Amino acid sequence: MRIEHIYRYPVKGLTAEALEEVMLAEGQCLPHDRRFALAQGDAPFDPAAPAWLQKRHFGCLMANARLALLHSAFDPKTGQLAIRPPEGPPLLGDTRSESGRAEIAAFLTRHLGEEARGTPRFVEAPGHHFTDVAVKCVSIIGLASLAALEKAVGQKLDLLRFRANVYVSGGTPWAEFDWLGQEIQLGAARLRVFKRIVRCPATEVNPDTAERDAKPPQWLRQHFGHADLGVYAEVIEGGRIAVGDALEPLEGDLLH
Repeated sequence: MRIEHIYRYPVKGLTAEALEEVMLAEGQCLPHDRRFALAQGDAPFDPAAPAWLQKRHFGCLMANARLALLHSAFDPKTGQLAIRPPEGPPLLGDTRSESGRAEIAAFLTRHLGEEARGTPRFVEAPGHHFTDVAVKCVSIIGLASLAALEKAVGQKLDLLRFRANVYVSGGTPWAEFDWLGQEIQLGAARLRVFKRIVRCPATEVNPDTAERDAKPPQWLRQHFGHADLGVYAEVIEGGRIAVGDALEPLEGDLLH
């Protein structure tokens, strides 16, 4: 199996950013992946003492489909976040200053409209990632599994609906489920697969139109008896991964 795509999502719920290569570090997510989030006004998130919270506390596609209409780009070197709405002027905000974060929060709050609760905050915390699971990890989807779902429903599905970090080609449908509890070699990194990804209503949202025009969780249950697509894996030995690199399951005496 080979890596076809690598993505990070600097702001939870906003645009995917494609990467040709990235360095994975032991026990970490992709650098800058889900680094920022819009915390709803009633969210108990404390940047000074960050703790994992469920996605409902933040702006997310599961609840806020209209976020898909925003096009964003983050520059880690400068800390600048550009956000372009479907209409009106774009925003260039400074994530490193209090005033810049307030400006970004106000922009996103206006876009959410009635879906904003209280006074949302644009938040980050050093070393914290706003992921859907509490463990820092990398999400991986086998494109053969996605193709099996597409064939079952007779509809093409944009892979960005599923917001994974790594998409791999080759292998058989659902092969990634066989890796549970197992180590894999991904490029120069080694990971341990620990959980199947249960798909949520975020995948119903068309990333181009923001319309809820598909039902992947329902279709997965209907055709395959589960609502899962992809797996989570912890990085246990860091290293570079790049588009074109191999993914190989490791077994027995190959582990060490």
